[in-house]
Amino acid sequence: MSATYRESPPRGPLSSHVCCVWANVAGPGGHLERVLPDGCADVVWIEGEGIVVAGPATREVLVDIPAGTAALGVRFGPGATGAALGVAARDLRDRTVALEDVWGAPATELAERLAGAPPAGRLALLAAAVARRLDGAQAPDALVARASGLLGAGMPVTAASREVALTDRHLRRRFHDAVGYGPKTLQRVLRLRRFLALAESGPSPDLARAAAEAGYSDQPHLTRECADLAGLPPAALLASRAAA
Repeated sequence: MSATYRESPPRGPLSSHVCCVWANVAGPGGHLERVLPDGCADVVWIEGEGIVVAGPATREVLVDIPAGTAALGVRFGPGATGAALGVAARDLRDRTVALEDVWGAPATELAERLAGAPPAGRLALLAAAVARRLDGAQAPDALVARASGLLGAGMPVTAASREVALTDRHLRRRFHDAVGYGPKTLQRVLRLRRFLALAESGPSPDLARAAAEAGYSDQPHLTRECADLAGLPPAALLASRAAA
């Protein structure tokens, strides 16, 4: 059996903070996943390893999943991490921490329940546990969420600051609390995401066209940012994603 990955939109109470829930099962040869920055943080359970919080990343993270191992996750959208977990997102930047360090004993109990649950019910169990924690949680920063959407659409940081009526300095501080890093970093992350979506939208990627439409000034600009954020030049990154 080959590796399988499925992603679903959040339901009910999760929808206030969560952008998706996901499940992955590695194939018989195992799976090395190149996880790219996306402005999000995940609560992740990996079979045999327990539950962690994968904080907002500023560059690629390589995750080696052994053959046949299941991994499940709940992903908090840009700007929702701090509110969902009750900690400043900047404290989780580029870190993976045990969920027990954030939730305490309930995280250990959840890990034990997941390990003993039937495979088909594990994702619902994890999602329900996160939903209970979100009951009464602080709402995501609405101005940060709005600014994140504008940056994702290609708006410059200064223009996004004006649109949400905050100075660049105030917006940057609120981004560090809610997202984990500043708006300029999120802008770079989302621009790379736009490039990948454009380049992978057809059978034969046109890198120059995708780079221009995504907002890169030229090909060297794309190459530098892709290497910084993903650890590979554009063509190699696209090839690795196609192979995976």
